[in-house]
Amino acid sequence: MEEQAVPRACVGCGAMVPDLEGPTHRYIGASPGCWAAYGRLSEREASDFRFMRHHQLTVDAYCAQHPGTPSPQAVRSVAVHLVALHLQLERETPTEGLYASRQRVASLGKEGKLDLTWLEPPASMGAVTVLRALEAVDPAEYGEVARLWAESVWGAWSAHHETVRLWAAR
Repeated sequence: MEEQAVPRACVGCGAMVPDLEGPTHRYIGASPGCWAAYGRLSEREASDFRFMRHHQLTVDAYCAQHPGTPSPQAVRSVAVHLVALHLQLERETPTEGLYASRQRVASLGKEGKLDLTWLEPPASMGAVTVLRALEAVDPAEYGEVARLWAESVWGAWSAHHETVRLWAAR
């Protein structure tokens, strides 16, 4: 009988994930158990186009929900993914336009032309996490959960919405 890892709150989103040893991302602040869960979610999306159509929302929700600690890469990552959430949820930007927008924010941020700054993360990163997305049993439910997750994360960052909207406008 295999022993189950004891749950522990993810350092990024707070979800109760297995307390594992293992890889994490270089600057996205996720516990190994949460990073492993996100890997399973990404595999599911990659293996079924009906799930993959929601990839833009899930990647932006996950990354914004795991801001890490202040570093140039983390600052740009948070900015890129919050701008993308704003564009998807408030401006209804089509998927085709998101890639170029993400690239532009990252490039201008790296060049210092966008005045990106560290945004102090909210105390709560939202009620919906990768664990809820993994529970979705079919593509329709998955789409609903992806949207709820993105809205939950975007709402958590409400103190910084005006800054994000300014970055998006530039």
